[in-house]
Amino acid sequence: MNIYQLGDILDNKAALEALGVEREGIEIMSKKMELFCFYLKDLKTPAVNILKQDALSIGAELAAPSGVITCEKPLYDCILIGTKKHIEILSRKELAQPFGLKNVAKELKKFLSAKTYPLQIMGIINTNDDSFFEGSRFVAQDALLKCQKIIDEGASIIDIGPVSSRPGSQEVSEEEELARVKPLCDAIKAEKLYEKAAFSIDSYTPFVVEYALQSGFALINDITGADNDELVRLALKYNAKLCIMHMQGTPQIMQKNPHYEDVMTEVSDFFEARIAKCEALGLNREQLILDVGIGFGKTLEHNLVLLKNLGHFKKFGCELLIGASRKSMIDKIIPTPIPERLPGTLAIHLKAAENGASIIRCHDVVEHRQALKVFEAMR
Repeated sequence: MNIYQLGDILDNKAALEALGVEREGIEIMSKKMELFCFYLKDLKTPAVNILKQDALSIGAELAAPSGVITCEKPLYDCILIGTKKHIEILSRKELAQPFGLKNVAKELKKFLSAKTYPLQIMGIINTNDDSFFEGSRFVAQDALLKCQKIIDEGASIIDIGPVSSRPGSQEVSEEEELARVKPLCDAIKAEKLYEKAAFSIDSYTPFVVEYALQSGFALINDITGADNDELVRLALKYNAKLCIMHMQGTPQIMQKNPHYEDVMTEVSDFFEARIAKCEALGLNREQLILDVGIGFGKTLEHNLVLLKNLGHFKKFGCELLIGASRKSMIDKIIPTPIPERLPGTLAIHLKAAENGASIIRCHDVVEHRQALKVFEAMR
């Protein structure tokens, strides 16, 4: 007899089917194979004690500070630990409980219904001379050739950026922004390249965005996070997707001492509000992509917390995009010049994919395609 410990299983049902387990057993056992840990913040003390007992009664667990049982404070943070089956039971049971537990139950249900999306690579092309990575800058015919090249290399989405959003970058006029991107838009339309890949316009200027959408682009990459209603209406008008990115401040000042009381809570609340806004204007969640904004108004610690807990944002039911390609967080972990940051980029993006990201925005398509294919094979 031999025994070995299994690593992560991407598809629990498929593993049980391969073993030959009966259909009824697959449904029951697959839910016991998936472990969840939830951080509950500022839960009322009576609610903590109720949830603790309910969790223990079904075989789950609630980790809480020692002072809870004597009600030393009105609010406590705690960690709920259980299988998918446990969480399903608690999400029903707590609906009938007081002290805010009904809201806890509703939130748990969101995590249970989270969707999984296929992995895609988004290649970057910048039609400006100010982007932080020189290797992403292209003009006129060179940009068109680069588009064709990275489609062949495996990018299913191409993000075109006429204006740099690096820390300290300068704003440009609408006319200048359009002048930078118009030749490429016209070429993409003429060559019908939008039939080979989805094109994304990295802009929050409605005038520029609409020109791109009229040229066959299918995605608006909005670093202002749907701040302007007009961009939402353009996505609706052209049946395009909209990427909502979180950014604290503006590119000019965002890295000057960024501060959060709780970065996870604040970014999550931001997405909650912006999704509600987009839905009120007519978009659905299938059309929305969320980007936590690595390096946009965040310290290294903020970035790491968001990446480690990226799975939290799957509860919104939208695709998740991560773009950490060659960014300065790598240099803060281990001093590395921009041209040599590909290994660090791959490490971040593979972890992001493991934690739920479905769109990886990068400068190096060939290397990412290989890394992600191997990653998927191991899963």
